[in-house]
Amino acid sequence: MFLIINSVIGAGIFALPAKVFALSGAYSILAFVACALVMVVLILVFAEVSSRFEKTGGPYLYVNEAFGPIPAFVIGWLLMLTRLFSYATLINLMVLYLSFFSEIFKSEPVRIGMILFVTGWITYFNWIGVKNTAKVSNILTVAKLFPLAIFILVGLFHIDWGLMQKSTPPSLSDFSASTLLLVFAFGGFEAGLVNSGEIVNPRKNLPFGLLVAAGVIAGFYILIQIVSIGTLPDLATSEKPLADAASLFMGWWGGMFITLGAVVSILGTLNVQILSGSRLPFALSEENQMPGVFRRIHPRFATPYVSLLFFAGLVAFVAIFWGFMSSLAVSVISRLILYALVSGSLIKLRKNQDSQAFFKLRFGNAFALAGILATIWLLSGTKAEEILDTALWTLLGLGIFALHYLTGRKKMQN
Repeated sequence: MFLIINSVIGAGIFALPAKVFALSGAYSILAFVACALVMVVLILVFAEVSSRFEKTGGPYLYVNEAFGPIPAFVIGWLLMLTRLFSYATLINLMVLYLSFFSEIFKSEPVRIGMILFVTGWITYFNWIGVKNTAKVSNILTVAKLFPLAIFILVGLFHIDWGLMQKSTPPSLSDFSASTLLLVFAFGGFEAGLVNSGEIVNPRKNLPFGLLVAAGVIAGFYILIQIVSIGTLPDLATSEKPLADAASLFMGWWGGMFITLGAVVSILGTLNVQILSGSRLPFALSEENQMPGVFRRIHPRFATPYVSLLFFAGLVAFVAIFWGFMSSLAVSVISRLILYALVSGSLIKLRKNQDSQAFFKLRFGNAFALAGILATIWLLSGTKAEEILDTALWTLLGLGIFALHYLTGRKKMQN
């Protein structure tokens, strides 16, 4: 349960209350509820699919078993894209929150300098290896939940309910776009399912832990949105809504407290993104789907240093040249495609696997179909240029795959 909570509650919630309010006003609370329901459906689908496997690999492994190597490569590449563009989104958000202390952080040279400095610092620590990651993860989990809990508990006593009544109902397209953005905040649960083989009695504990975690996350998010709407009149235009709202009802020190909480939370998430994302080129190379150079291991630190340097350089490039919203869009679209393919995997695996030694979801095919339809609905809220960006990045991955395949065949023929 705590693993799922830590995987999902990252840094998106520090920015998205303003973005979704700008689209749907007070009805953005319903967008949070709608996104939570969609995620519950997807979580249940992932619970069954993940309980069928004992190996580590997550969605890549599921799709490879169900549909073969090429769709699996697309999933592996999309997993890397979600981490790549999530990183770009979050590091730009961190710089925005630092502008609470000084407007200098809004200048372009400082933004680029911060991106390079933080990325270099995190890359260095991943280069030399990570020790006591469980302890660090637990500390960062408390560090991110504590300021959010204080924000909710204090903010509930300062709500102006009149602010809730000034919104007009949004159009269906705006409501869909609001829910789409929230996938970034609610997504990430799949990272907690890759080690299902190490969970005691997964048929019982996986669905229980997943559903309880989903309830806790949804409760936190909905209450944060209620407090944000009820305490910040200029919520729609705020770049750092939680810090701005906290400054109004707790003073400057409250804003600073939330800002520091956001920065700590984002740093923890950025570290996870580089740690996990840098292993994906390595994993694809291990499956002979990317060049063998990505399999190289550092002789002293035993880290996949080529894969790490490749991914770190890529995230720095994307973070500098893609803004907050454009990075967020590609991350969300990639994640939704991933969810749809894993939902399809459930239907296929039920035909291919007869073993009952896993958690079996009642009406599983119906849930999988609902998951596919929900992702299609959410994708309908995207813009053409966002779909194009995602398609181009996916084609780049397929190009690398094709080049590696053709090069490998040529070597074999020689």
